[in-house]
Amino acid sequence: MAKRYNICLDVGGTKVLGAIFNEKDEIIYRLKKRSKSEGEGSADVEKVIINVIEEMIKESGIDRSELNAIASCAPGVIDQDRGIVLFTPNLPWRNYDIAGAMRKRFGVPFFVGNDVNLGVLGEYKFGAAQGYRNIVGFFPGTGMGGGLILDGKLFTGNQCKAAEYGHMILDPEGPLCGCGQRGCLEAFSSKKGMSDYIRQQVSRGRECMLAEDVANGAIFRSKKLKKALAAKDKVATEAVDRACHYLAIATGNMINTISPDLVLYGGGIMEAMGELFLGKILAEVDRYCIPSIRPTVELKIASLGDDSILYGDLALIKGL
Repeated sequence: MAKRYNICLDVGGTKVLGAIFNEKDEIIYRLKKRSKSEGEGSADVEKVIINVIEEMIKESGIDRSELNAIASCAPGVIDQDRGIVLFTPNLPWRNYDIAGAMRKRFGVPFFVGNDVNLGVLGEYKFGAAQGYRNIVGFFPGTGMGGGLILDGKLFTGNQCKAAEYGHMILDPEGPLCGCGQRGCLEAFSSKKGMSDYIRQQVSRGRECMLAEDVANGAIFRSKKLKKALAAKDKVATEAVDRACHYLAIATGNMINTISPDLVLYGGGIMEAMGELFLGKILAEVDRYCIPSIRPTVELKIASLGDDSILYGDLALIKGL
């Protein structure tokens, strides 16, 4: 029987999103479950992934013999060639041979890569970055992910550790980042960075609509931030202006370093309010670029939303 279907997964710290693609690269079935990673071991998360795959096969009605391959992302440092998760901050995996475990379970090839790398790859092959050759991707979410396409190929660097420019240091005296350094882009421009700023301002007695959302170290949801901005909340607006200011600086640094034809912005924040963020970045970015380079670069918002990583998985399977 022909191998007609590919299963693609987006595995994060809180959820596992799965999709089945047919031979026309169309999604014919979706499923999302909580990953239940906190305080649990690699085997527990593995069980959730297996359950998602098994349920999708059963509920979609496809024949198991028609399954061609499975691919997944994971946040963190991934040995893409060997299919090993070396480290991930939000899942209990260290040097975890996920590809070996899944091949043994399902009897088909299994591929894995860094989440934002695959998000940028998905946009390059199927979304807003089609037709470009050198692409810098910024994906602000809870943290700040990066992805890089150079001369039409995903660039992962030595030991698959490249494109961590969320940890580009923009102010060595700046706020502490989760990586242990100070003043990283992530500490300013991620949801965590913005939440930290709002919490700091509230602790100084200022009012903010998001005060309860960020209390006790919590991180706001993108739709709550959008609502606060619509209400012209001063502290929330300051947090966004600060985030976009440092994104503009980081964008300029990457434009001067790589000379890409496209800088792409994706992730949950951009999906919720990308035009607002892009407008603020565009208002500043020119002052941080070499004048002769800036006109050769486009700045765009990703178009595939939550599906960008799933399409990146598909590109990985197909060797695109």
